[in-house]
Amino acid sequence: MHAAKSLVDAAAAPLFKVRPRPFGPGYQTVKRRIIGRAIDQGVLRETSELPPAYGIAMDERVVEYPWAFWRLPRGGRMLDAGSTFNHDFLLSRPPLKDLDVTIMTLAPEKRCYWHLGISYVFGDLRRTLFNDHVFDVVASISTIEHIGLDNAMLYSGDTRHAETDENGFEAAVREFRRVLKPGGTCLISVPYGQRANLGWYQVFDQEKIQSIVAAFAPTSHVIDYFGYSRNGWSRGSSSGLSDATVYDVHSGKGWADDLAASSRAIACLQLTA
Repeated sequence: MHAAKSLVDAAAAPLFKVRPRPFGPGYQTVKRRIIGRAIDQGVLRETSELPPAYGIAMDERVVEYPWAFWRLPRGGRMLDAGSTFNHDFLLSRPPLKDLDVTIMTLAPEKRCYWHLGISYVFGDLRRTLFNDHVFDVVASISTIEHIGLDNAMLYSGDTRHAETDENGFEAAVREFRRVLKPGGTCLISVPYGQRANLGWYQVFDQEKIQSIVAAFAPTSHVIDYFGYSRNGWSRGSSSGLSDATVYDVHSGKGWADDLAASSRAIACLQLTA
């Protein structure tokens, strides 16, 4: 079924380029191509800028993946906290393919790449069973904004996972710190802008961003901000993007003619243990 959907979407890619629409026909194929090229070309290496008109009508993954890939180590053990990297076109690319990857998420997903040597663990990121200081890198991309909120609707179907704890992410961040080796790297991205709770995820403002930093207590950290407009994605600042809103594809709230597919701003944190 997944393969058939991919073929149909690939056939529609030319249509998307003519008439881009978030999650429309061809969207997934074009997004994968944009991400793959950006990773391979080193887009967002260090403090580099994004190309003009980058990622129009695309969600924040077109920024998060290139940003994260150039901050991964060239070997060692990695925890994908949230299963965001569970895609063959990512797992087959260096440096990710050269890492010993463990993927932890709340419930099993349809796709599994155990044949690539990927380990899968299911459970609550606030209470993992890993020993202290076992990972060289923890990457949690667009995940902690869901922790402590209603994860039954889309992710597990288990009503026990329908919570309302807006600060639940802090326990997960402390857990990331615990399982990292001294000097290890934690990569976190979240929706940023006007503070909002959509039930199944929340948008972080500057106060909440600082809560992430405080919970992790890094030896050093860097935060990059990116914003979306009708002209695509570009670098921004915490103050300049503080009023950014989101488009919730499930409720339709926040739709506008800028063709935003989800967040209109994100914060990407690189934290050193």
